[in-house]
Amino acid sequence: MVNVAINGFGRIGRLALRLMIENPEFNVVAINDLTDAKTLAHLFKYDSAQGRFNGEIEVKEGAFVV
Repeated sequence: MVNVAINGFGRIGRLALRLMIENPEFNVVAINDLTDAKTLAHLFKYDSAQGRFNGEIEVKEGAFVV
């Protein structure tokens, strides 16, 4: 398993996370972005290009957990 950190959670960062969640060879340990966790979680869950993310997402202590 490869531990991965995503630097920037724009269009490509969100797409990369979706792909890595589906692949058990990757373990995403951190995401770095200037935007607050609540907004990032919303953008990830309701993506206009990729569709709605059906997994569980919660925001706690300044981070969002998938």
